[in-house]
Amino acid sequence: IGRWGNFINREAFGRETEAFSRMGLTLPGRETVYVHPTFLYESLWNLVLLVILLLIRKRKKFEGEIFLLYLAGYGIGRAWIEGLRTDQLLIPGTSVAVSQVLAVVLAVVSVMMLIILRKKAVSRKQQ
Repeated sequence: IGRWGNFINREAFGRETEAFSRMGLTLPGRETVYVHPTFLYESLWNLVLLVILLLIRKRKKFEGEIFLLYLAGYGIGRAWIEGLRTDQLLIPGTSVAVSQVLAVVLAVVSVMMLIILRKKAVSRKQQ
């Protein structure tokens, strides 16, 4: 929901595009440019993630699994969406966004924890 504030304030949008989902943006001293509406992408990604989590919550193998799935899903979506944005803080001397690196680390660590904890849960169940 907080991302919709970015829409209202006309901030945190993506780079220019001709994609069907583009958003018109009039910048001072320029004609209208069409940009990726990253706030919309993130809102839709999170909504889809919520639906997925609600559908699989009854099949969880251990406490905290849904939370880890959320972290992994959010990290994956955020890494993709951050790649579209123009207002990124870059790691000095590179073209890599700090937020993308953090999102990838979040997703990777979450997936690793899911794998480890699922194996432990399955082995406990077999004993």
